[in-house]
Amino acid sequence: MKKNPTTYSILDLALVSKGHTLKETYTNVLELAQHAETYGYTRYWLAEHHNSSNIASSATSILIGYVAQGTSTIRVGSGGVMLPNHSPLIIAEQFGTLGSIYPNRIDLGLGRAPGTDGETAKAIRSDFMQAAHSFPNELEKIQTYFSAENATSKVRATVAEGVDVPIYILGSSTDSAHLAAKKGLPYAFASHFATAQLWDALKIYRDEFQPSEVLQKPYVIVGVNIIIAETDEEAQNLSTSLIKMIVGIFTGKRDYVQPPTAMTDDLKQVMQNPQIHQMLKYSFIGSKATVKAQVKEFMAQTDADEFIAVTNIYDIKDRIRSYELFAEIMKELQ
Repeated sequence: MKKNPTTYSILDLALVSKGHTLKETYTNVLELAQHAETYGYTRYWLAEHHNSSNIASSATSILIGYVAQGTSTIRVGSGGVMLPNHSPLIIAEQFGTLGSIYPNRIDLGLGRAPGTDGETAKAIRSDFMQAAHSFPNELEKIQTYFSAENATSKVRATVAEGVDVPIYILGSSTDSAHLAAKKGLPYAFASHFATAQLWDALKIYRDEFQPSEVLQKPYVIVGVNIIIAETDEEAQNLSTSLIKMIVGIFTGKRDYVQPPTAMTDDLKQVMQNPQIHQMLKYSFIGSKATVKAQVKEFMAQTDADEFIAVTNIYDIKDRIRSYELFAEIMKELQ
């Protein structure tokens, strides 16, 4: 039996819905974060992506500051910063600054993927592949820049030294599970889209975990797609926007988030496509009662310390309502 309750958080990509401006998108991000704070969510993470017209979280650290400024207690952070795109020194300076302005509220989640296509990754950083292979060393550099002991070094991130910004390792395969375990850091798995290696990754992380100064025992966060409405039918209809978005990813025709439609036989058939079915395996869609049963089962299977929910819905009111119902579920399951 778990000693601690499973906490619940939000992962947001600042998705741009059709007919919405970027300004409206960012206003909706903040409105959702403010509601999440009142619903008891632990953290609100934003993910770094590039060259996608329907994703507006490219300048991740700036958006984190915007959300932190408009909230007061919820933790705000990156889920994640794609470290190979950046200089560790610059990231330490950015998050050290955020951590000083918003003490004990900023998280630094780090991933090694580009968060974009190959051509854009090269445009961001010409030596991206080399940086990706050096991820463990780049992580160590960030830890060094945040340490108070680095004050005697020639190269310093002075605004980061001694600032409390917890580091989380993000993964969508087993690679980062080994690293998170070795470093004794909390581990977040992207099971909201990368489902195939979830169980292997969790086993590796827990089996190989070495206690560290920041963490004495493994801490697991798992990603889930959540769409909840008053009825199963309404939730299924809302999920049509997500289905169309996933199809756009597979066909290379990315577009703004489309308004929901009735769930058709054609869309149901799309959901049964092996690739799409696998990708959306841990998607819990339905009424509160339906999703509660699914979440309870997944909670028992994963024994996760935290669920981080992704809710890709066209309308902000429907998104907020879904997150409100998910918070109710998580409180009831404790």
